[in-house]
Amino acid sequence: MRPSGRANDQMRSISIETGVTRHAEGSCLIRVGDTHVLCTASVDERVPPFMKNSGLGWVTAEYGMLPRATNTRMRREAKEGQSGRTQEIQRLIGRSLRAGVDRVALGERQIVVDCDVIQADGGTRCAAITGGWVALKLAVNKLMAAGLVLSDPLVVPVSAVSCGVFAGQAVLDLDYPEDSEAGVDGNFVLTGSKLIEVQMSAEGSTFTKDQMMTLLALAEKGAAELEAAQKAAVA
Repeated sequence: MRPSGRANDQMRSISIETGVTRHAEGSCLIRVGDTHVLCTASVDERVPPFMKNSGLGWVTAEYGMLPRATNTRMRREAKEGQSGRTQEIQRLIGRSLRAGVDRVALGERQIVVDCDVIQADGGTRCAAITGGWVALKLAVNKLMAAGLVLSDPLVVPVSAVSCGVFAGQAVLDLDYPEDSEAGVDGNFVLTGSKLIEVQMSAEGSTFTKDQMMTLLALAEKGAAELEAAQKAAVA
C-alpha cells in the first residue's frame, strides 16, 4: 500500500494555471499533488556569444527552491551560491526542453525558462520540466502572434515523471515519503513516444531489466496524462 493510498499506476492530481505573472512572455503555476512550481519564460532577442551568427535559437533554464519549500527552512542560494544539485537539475531542464525545440524555426534568439519551487513534495525537477514546457510554449505563441516566428518550433510537448520501486512494487509519480524510501528511483523525460533522458539508480536495492521496462511503461502512462494537461493549458 502506498502512503497516499494511490494505485501503483496512479498519478497525483495535476493542475496547470497559466498567465500567473504579468511581465513574462509565458508563465504557469504547475501543481503535481503537493509539489508546486512557478515557471516563467523570458524572450531575449540575442543568443549567447557561442551561438552568435549560427541562425539557431537557444533555450536554457534556471531552477531554485524557495527557502521554505520544504518542512524546514533551507539557505537562500542567491546568498551563498548554488548547490551541485541545483546546477545538475537546471542543466537537465535546459537539455530536456531544447530536445523538443526546432532551433532553426525559433530563429536566433534565446528563451530563458525559470523554474522556482514554491512547495516541494517529491518530483520537483519533473514538474519543472513539464511546467517549463507550458511557459515556453506560451512565449513562443506570443512570438508567432507578433510575426517574429513563422512556424511553430514546438511540435510535441516535453514532460517528465518519476517512477520507482517502493516497498517492492513499481510505482508511478513518487511523492516525498516514497522518494525518500524508494529502493530504486528514476526520472523519465519524454516527448510524445520518444525518450529524451532517463535517470535511474539503485537507492538501496538493485533492479532487473524487467523492472526497468515496467517502470518505463508506467512513465509512458504518466507522460500521456501530463501531455493532455499541457495541451489543455496552452489551448
